[in-house]
Amino acid sequence: MWLVVWVFTVVMLGGTVPAPLYPFYVQSLDLSELQVTVVFAAYAVGTLTALLLGGGLSDRVGRRPVLALAVSVAVLSTVVFLLAPTLPGLLLARVLSGLSVGLTTGTATAAIAELHPDRRTATTLATVANMGGLGLGPVVSGLVAQHLPDPTVGPYLVFLVLLLPVLALGLVPETRPRTGSLRSAVRPQRLAVPRATRARFAAAAVGGFAAFSVLGLFTALTSSFLGQELGDPGPQLVGLSISVMFAAAVACQLLVQRWDLDRAALVGAVLLPTGTALVVAALGVGSLPLFLLAAVVGGSGVGFSFQSAVARVGGLASAEERAAVTSSFFVVAYLGITVPVVGVGEIATRTSLTVAAAALAVLVLVLSALAALLTRRHPTPA
Repeated sequence: MWLVVWVFTVVMLGGTVPAPLYPFYVQSLDLSELQVTVVFAAYAVGTLTALLLGGGLSDRVGRRPVLALAVSVAVLSTVVFLLAPTLPGLLLARVLSGLSVGLTTGTATAAIAELHPDRRTATTLATVANMGGLGLGPVVSGLVAQHLPDPTVGPYLVFLVLLLPVLALGLVPETRPRTGSLRSAVRPQRLAVPRATRARFAAAAVGGFAAFSVLGLFTALTSSFLGQELGDPGPQLVGLSISVMFAAAVACQLLVQRWDLDRAALVGAVLLPTGTALVVAALGVGSLPLFLLAAVVGGSGVGFSFQSAVARVGGLASAEERAAVTSSFFVVAYLGITVPVVGVGEIATRTSLTVAAAALAVLVLVLSALAALLTRRHPTPA
């Protein structure tokens, strides 16, 4: 089981390795803010593809084969990053990275639940591996890029080394025997929400969209925000700043498991717009401590909002409909990490980062208010 946790963590780590490296790509490729955000958002294209085409893949061909496939795609993504450091290469590498993460998330979560005897502990392990891996990526990448030569090479080589234990994946017990071939098992995932639960689904989905918008804001543009105020903050500081948000998100996700879900959603709906407002204030006064506070508050909002949304969506449908409902939720959530973030990049290119952050702050405020209103009007049944 621990090997599955390791693979889960490292693949998620790979999804955020490029985050502190964007300033190097901006310098070498003369990328605009819009292009940076498009490169970042390409990740969601791969993740959505994995969710829509391979959502139930491991149920049909087994957990180990899909984990092995996910790691292979992660390796291919890394090779593209190393050999094709161009704008098309970055876009392709990010799509492949998202594909590997999308294949891993559901498969590893299911495998851990099946391998561990205690369901709550299994959920905790999966939560920490998921968001914790995403948080470790910028830290590892930033440290390596700061202190070793070739900042756009070393982090990817370290990632490949961290993947080496996957060679022992064959020792992990298979918990889901194969019931079909890989080709026949790849099929589009149906998207559906039962009519009777659509209001509660909307409450969770709007909260998830807002949470992922804030997640995308910090992950895609922290390097630009810090660069504007500090000149050249260095990849180590950029990586640590991004990881602060993920650490806060992990802590709050773990708290949600012991909270009332609607209460957690309402707390998240307060923290998300507060965090984005603090980002705008930090940019206005040029304060790094205020920006880090914004990361903590915003990350906490992400943790409360997203974890409560996932839990509420999981209880909206029967076992037969759960995959379709959950996939519908994640499609909405990942649109939150693409459309608003690309919009922020476009506004930042045409005006300034402060104006762009303010525009997203207004959007997050409106979405959070709507999520809170829907949650109060359509509470989760006791």
